[in-house]
Order: sequence, then C-alpha cells, then structure tokens
Amino acid sequence: MRPDWDEYFLRICRVVAQRSTCLRRRVGALLVRERRILATGYNGAPAGLPHCEKVGCLREQLGVPPGERHELCRGLHAEQNAIIQAALHGVSTERAVLYVTHHPCTVCAKMLVNAGVTRVVVEEGYPDPLAAQILKEAGIEVFRLDNGT
Repeated sequence: MRPDWDEYFLRICRVVAQRSTCLRRRVGALLVRERRILATGYNGAPAGLPHCEKVGCLREQLGVPPGERHELCRGLHAEQNAIIQAALHGVSTERAVLYVTHHPCTVCAKMLVNAGVTRVVVEEGYPDPLAAQILKEAGIEVFRLDNGT
C-alpha cells in the first residue's frame, strides 16, 4: 500500500522540530523533491552561537507577538535553515516541496519563492497574512494537512 506521503513527511518534520532550541515554538522543515529529502531544518540560533534556551528569548523579554518583528530574534527559522543546508551541500531546491510544521512567515515565504519551491505543506497556521499573500502571488500551492494531532 502506498503511504500518504504528505503525512509521512510531516511526521519527519515533527521529529526534526524536536531539535529546535526556540523557547516559543518548535518548528521542523523538510525540502523534498520526487519523494527524496533534500535538506532538513529546525529553528534555532546560528551555528556556534548560544541558543535561546541558554540566554533567554529576546522576543519574550520585549513582548513581541508572533508574526511580527522577526529581526528581533537570534534564531533562524526552520525553512531558512533547510535552504541554507541545501546551499551548503550544493543541493538545488528548484521544484522542491517544503514540508513544515507551521506556516512560513513573510521572510521565509520570500526565500521560498526565490529558492524555486513549488508547493508548501503545513500542519499548523501562523498569524502572518502577508506570507500567505506572497506565496499565492508566486503561484506556490499551500496545503494545510489537518491530521487531528
């Protein structure tokens, strides 16, 4: 029997998200093409820098709500880390599908457009309407898989 690939890859995203060091939201992402995982990413501080679980969350300290002022965070988003990992290892992201535990923000949506991603499968929403608009304008299909978890 053929597996439900969307659910299968989102399960892997949930495992990848466990590596997150973010105090607010654990996010995992996969870039996939032709059912092959190209790269993974989770949200956390840049390599070699202290993580929020060690130094605290600047966004929490400043009372920044979700979906706003992304520059006020020491961490990279899961989508950004997946794109960076692909680049570091010389893997093209053109025509890839992004599987991610949470809907991308505006910054990540713009990166996904330029990375050549054609489809995004998410598990949970995120309060950033501009991100959804950018993905729609770029012709990137966004599918929310409601699996009841």
